[in-house]
Amino acid sequence: MSRQVFLYDQPDRFVAGTVGLPGRRTFFLQAIAGSRVTSVALEKTQVAALAERMDELLDEVVRRSGGSAAVPAMAPNEIADTAPLDTPVEEEFRVGTMALAWDGEDQRMIVEAQALVELEADTEEDLAEAEERLLQDEENGPPMLRVRLTGAQARAFAKRALDVVNAGRPPCPLCSLPLDPEGHVCPRQNGYRRGA
Repeated sequence: MSRQVFLYDQPDRFVAGTVGLPGRRTFFLQAIAGSRVTSVALEKTQVAALAERMDELLDEVVRRSGGSAAVPAMAPNEIADTAPLDTPVEEEFRVGTMALAWDGEDQRMIVEAQALVELEADTEEDLAEAEERLLQDEENGPPMLRVRLTGAQARAFAKRALDVVNAGRPPCPLCSLPLDPEGHVCPRQNGYRRGA
């Protein structure tokens, strides 16, 4: 079976969002073009890493171009997207690996999210060889979401993604672990329950 690639070149919408209550949220990337919708699940840390790295890469593009690249310094307010994910949210796959690149010729950010794949091997060397084969197999690899964004779209995505990550449960002022609405057992309080 050939690899399934969900390709979006300058989609109508590309956002990070969540489903569920804080503490039990599932994070998604969602790309939309016309009536086509693709949603992929990933971890909160992956969303944060993607947004931070995207901002860093855009800053580097601006620096290297001497400010001539079509990349705004900040996310433009006129294209800010605060709407919830389009429903129903149907997960195509869970993200394993992600990649970012800047296409200097077309002035586009390329985001790739590849499905998580469980590899079995007897030794570390066998596992490394299996991973390498998988990465080089363009035709039969795992499903992938590939999105091409303008600099402004990439900045808007990164801002929203960081806002979504930071909208979770507040941290405990003592241990920095997330506080549940009913409190939590704080290790800094020697196991005493601390309220929200």
